[in-house]
Amino acid sequence: MFDFPNGSCDTHVHFYDRRWQAAASAVLRPPDASVDEYRQIQKALGLTRVVVVQPTTYGLDNGLQLVAMKALGSQARGVMVVDEGASTAELERMSALGVRGARFHMLPGGAVPWSQLATVAARVGELGWHIQLQLDGRELADRLDTLLALPGNLVIDHVGRFMPPVSTGHRSFRALRTLVEAGRCWVKLSAPYESSIENPPDYPDVAVLAGALVAQAPERMLWASNWPHPGHDDKPQPESLAALGLEWAGDEGTMNRILVDNPAELYGF
Repeated sequence: MFDFPNGSCDTHVHFYDRRWQAAASAVLRPPDASVDEYRQIQKALGLTRVVVVQPTTYGLDNGLQLVAMKALGSQARGVMVVDEGASTAELERMSALGVRGARFHMLPGGAVPWSQLATVAARVGELGWHIQLQLDGRELADRLDTLLALPGNLVIDHVGRFMPPVSTGHRSFRALRTLVEAGRCWVKLSAPYESSIENPPDYPDVAVLAGALVAQAPERMLWASNWPHPGHDDKPQPESLAALGLEWAGDEGTMNRILVDNPAELYGF
């Protein structure tokens, strides 16, 4: 198995606890997934850094993820969900705790609509936060001008999550490449099972997109496990995630950059 270098970062994990109330809008209500369980994944892969991402299950209540961040210590950062009603004091509090981004999930269960994107991006941009966006990547061409106009960095989840995957010549994949070329867009190489219609563990329809993005801008690619793989019963093993990441990166030097240098720059490790 590929040995993850010191300082490797998993840029997308969630935590779940049935003692925390799910949002009324929640589509997914996965079983509990704890910090202790995630530490086993870290140990198996040799990960030392992590980015905790607010799942749609809890809407605007970021409390559980902030508790998990605290338990994980100084090597944890966060991406939380806030709307335009969030107070400046609350944003500053979360920033002091290590939050570095605001998440927009534009699929069923998301808590904040497109209409608030520009306002939230401007507010969190004052704190140096980025916008993390998950959507059906087939929308990217129609949203391109809006996304190019955002004031800070933008992170696109799950290789764009084109549902189903498109060709590299598709207008929406070209839009993603335009965002990356503009210099402020990062892409998470993660969760091919969210969009692939071809066979695991290689997911060739997503792999071709990932490979094209790595070739274009390896300095703005990120790796993530998407643990605990909410909504999926057939969960990938840590070893297969590592192997797939290396396959997409093409070589160990590029993979090391994606695991260590890129997240250090974006999240401030």
